[in-house]
Amino acid sequence: QVQLVESGGGLVQPGGSLRLSCAASGSIFSINAMGWYRQAPGKQRELVATITSGGTTNYADSVKGRFTISRDSAKNTVYLQMNSLKPEDTAVYYCNAEALVDPTAWGYHYWGQGTQVTVSS
Repeated sequence: QVQLVESGGGLVQPGGSLRLSCAASGSIFSINAMGWYRQAPGKQRELVATITSGGTTNYADSVKGRFTISRDSAKNTVYLQMNSLKPEDTAVYYCNAEALVDPTAWGYHYWGQGTQVTVSS
């Protein structure tokens, strides 16, 4: 009942920047938090950054100081500004949202299809 669509991925040189966007749609009562995860070839999916409905942010140590997560609550959209990109940032980036469809039920996590980010010279 909730769909997430990512955009903004692509090929960039080391030191470059990209801005990812993720828009949530569907029968959404509320969104408690949204975030970004990534999965590199041969590795497990890992947390990159999250932001709560109250604006509290959390970042993986590997991206602190380089990535910034933000949101537009009115549009149910989360962004990830990625600066000073490194080859090790190469991965498929997935959007995640903890959302409530039924106000009387627990929230569930929903995932987007992912967008490829490749950092290479």
